[in-house]
Amino acid sequence: MSRILSIQVVSDGRAGIENQALGLAEAVARLTQAHICIKRIRWRPLFDKLPVALKTPAMLDPTSDRAFPSDDEAWPDLWIATGRATLPLSLAARRRSQGETFVVQTQDPRLPPSRFDMVVAPAHDGLSGDNVFEIIGSPHRITPQRIAEAAPAFASRIDPLPQPRMAVLIGGRSRTFDLPPTHASVLAQAIASAIEAAGGSLLLTYSRRTPDAARAVMTQRLSGLPGMIWDGKGDNPLFAFLHAADHILATEDSANMATEAASTGKPVHILPMVPLKAPGKFARLHAELQGHGAARPFVPQPDAALESWTYEPLAETDRAARAVLDAMAAR
Repeated sequence: MSRILSIQVVSDGRAGIENQALGLAEAVARLTQAHICIKRIRWRPLFDKLPVALKTPAMLDPTSDRAFPSDDEAWPDLWIATGRATLPLSLAARRRSQGETFVVQTQDPRLPPSRFDMVVAPAHDGLSGDNVFEIIGSPHRITPQRIAEAAPAFASRIDPLPQPRMAVLIGGRSRTFDLPPTHASVLAQAIASAIEAAGGSLLLTYSRRTPDAARAVMTQRLSGLPGMIWDGKGDNPLFAFLHAADHILATEDSANMATEAASTGKPVHILPMVPLKAPGKFARLHAELQGHGAARPFVPQPDAALESWTYEPLAETDRAARAVLDAMAAR
């Protein structure tokens, strides 16, 4: 584009949600000059569960950022939002801007896609429509440059560690999966065996959803290995872990973790969890990642090192960004 594009990113502020919209915005900004503004919103508890059609901006919590411009301000060129909380605002932005703002919603909005200018949705959700752009997994912020830039801050702790280095990303309980202490103990033993067989080291990070009991069990078993276990304090080493890793092990409960891992070009091993119901879309996602050559189920082999392989790093966020700009230009 011939001028600086104004992009507004809208979410409820949760990192896993915000990073989808922000990752797509950053990918657009890598293709054209752009200024990104981040808005975090939440609804007053009394109104949070109301249907989308009944919510108005007056129901937002006072701590929310102001999502819409004042009368003397211009609407953004591009609005990228993620999450259920943003839906009423995305619909209002499209209506109020009268075509000035191109409104993109990521994830399945569970509303007719035609109500937005574009929906960037995971292929495993099975959403269809003329303005639906399907990608493998979810948009994210991981790029080779970003993880390389994060590495120096942790180099003194990571560089001396023996290789192969195994980045282990542990999720937690969700509507589909659970991580009880007994299963956490089994996983920890299998991970330890793989690291010990390879003579390597551990780079472990937990999710906010990891149950305390599972975290304690895994930390107790794995803390004796060469490596680093992030305790949640200080700067998050995730990007540095991904940069340094020779293998990435991620639990099967998170589309974000698996997709981000697959963007590195490094072998991704999917760790099993305890299913609470049929895995459905997660099974479809893992099949897509396996079809791309990125991921395989984690199958521990006693006294045997993990298998290694190569593939073209997944770059779906960049592909979606190009589609967004193409759609804006066509309009």
